[in-house]
Amino acid sequence: MFTGIIQGTGTITSIDRKISSSTFSIELDNLSKNLSLGSSVSIDGVCLTVTNQENTLVYFDVIQETLSRTTLGNAKEGGMVNLERALKVGDELGGHLLSGHIMCTSSVISMKNNGEGVDVEISLNEKLKPFIMEKGYIAIDGISLTIGEVNSNSFNLHLIPETLDRTTINSKTEGSMVNIEIDSMTQAIVSTVSSMMKDQLKLNE
Repeated sequence: MFTGIIQGTGTITSIDRKISSSTFSIELDNLSKNLSLGSSVSIDGVCLTVTNQENTLVYFDVIQETLSRTTLGNAKEGGMVNLERALKVGDELGGHLLSGHIMCTSSVISMKNNGEGVDVEISLNEKLKPFIMEKGYIAIDGISLTIGEVNSNSFNLHLIPETLDRTTINSKTEGSMVNIEIDSMTQAIVSTVSSMMKDQLKLNE
């Protein structure tokens, strides 16, 4: 599990593309300390497993399904990614609980300066609509954020300087794709209410 509180950024140093998977090597710097084979790390919000390590350079195998469902499929050597180590028992939960399983990707419609912060508008597809509500939680490239205004085909995020400084989101431009995960509690509530409504409709038929 993860919290969406980004602990640092890393550089993709190489991508070995194979038929059914790709091996990413990523420079984790201080976040590589006390890692072991099999440890989980959130890379731009995607939960990946450590398969090898050479000092601060850490390797991850990414299967084709993950590549096709997330922005990692279009990642390039030299690209920067958000990093978060897996939550440990007793750690402070500063964001919201995330699994690192990306629901979908969406595109950035606009990024506009607003004082010291930035307002971001992101496209809203049909799959996301049931889960997007003003003041609700969302993870964008692994970053725990609160949703602002919601429109018919988009939603807004208001980014503070701290988020802009500590993550890769300030490098996004119009048309950039981002990974999206809805927090597990929201998913559970929406799923339960939807199921109850369907059952009620059946009873009324």
